[in-house]
Amino acid sequence: MKHDVQTFESLRSELLALAYRMLADVGRAEDVVQEAWLRWGEGDEEVEAPRAYLATIVTRLCLNELQSARARREESRGDRLPEPIHLDQAGMGRVEALDQVSMAFLVLLQELNPAERAVLLLHDVFDFRHGDIARLLRRTEAACRQLLRRAHSRIARERKLPAAPRDEHLRLLQAFLKAISEGNVGELLDLLAGDAVLVVDAGPAGARYGRVRNLPRPLLGPVKIAAFLAAVGRQEPADVRHRQCELNGQPAIVTLRQGRVIAAVLLSVSGGRIRRIFVHADPSRLRHVCGLS
Repeated sequence: MKHDVQTFESLRSELLALAYRMLADVGRAEDVVQEAWLRWGEGDEEVEAPRAYLATIVTRLCLNELQSARARREESRGDRLPEPIHLDQAGMGRVEALDQVSMAFLVLLQELNPAERAVLLLHDVFDFRHGDIARLLRRTEAACRQLLRRAHSRIARERKLPAAPRDEHLRLLQAFLKAISEGNVGELLDLLAGDAVLVVDAGPAGARYGRVRNLPRPLLGPVKIAAFLAAVGRQEPADVRHRQCELNGQPAIVTLRQGRVIAAVLLSVSGGRIRRIFVHADPSRLRHVCGLS
């Protein structure tokens, strides 16, 4: 198949989703896909498998990006979350495996090193064979199999938990927001799982919430989380508004002040309880939130 525009455009959404999952940043993912497009346009040889060919280009570009000093510095932050997105607005509306772009899954991916991340996505999402992955990564097949086993092992515990039905996820999200708005510690404790974790990403400079200090690292356990969120809720300014939205394929809440998005709240729900709370409050990385910012 020749390097025509129609072929590339038919794969753009999937390639963008691959780059986004690798980099956890829409802007950088868009840059990678644009570079892949330029390289595709420069070629004139026949390509038997365009999807695999372009996925290889995108993966290699992502690995190069992740090796940069900036990326290593950003990923070293314990509170850094993937950029939340509205799939349609970000150009990924045709991604079918929504669980593979959920915030909980992306956070798991960021805990893997770049090579493990690439092997997992290429094998599990793009159905690459180990031989093809080995050539792409310039490693042996045995090494790639080991990378995949290690990646599966590191995410197995989270992935085995059954995802909540959409209506249950939405019910818990709305109850969670109500409990925070009322500063109700008791209701929050009823909603949180025993191993609940809260991650707040307010950007490299951090932030304060009234008299409540920033969280430079994840907060563990329902008691600490409920106390923190209730304190934040009691100090919420009168002009703050909350709006339901869909982010990363799941129900979410965006917080607005004077019409500007200042935060996005996404949950991981299982077994009728909230297990993970992701609060993204970095203003520089909220531009793909529901078309509101």
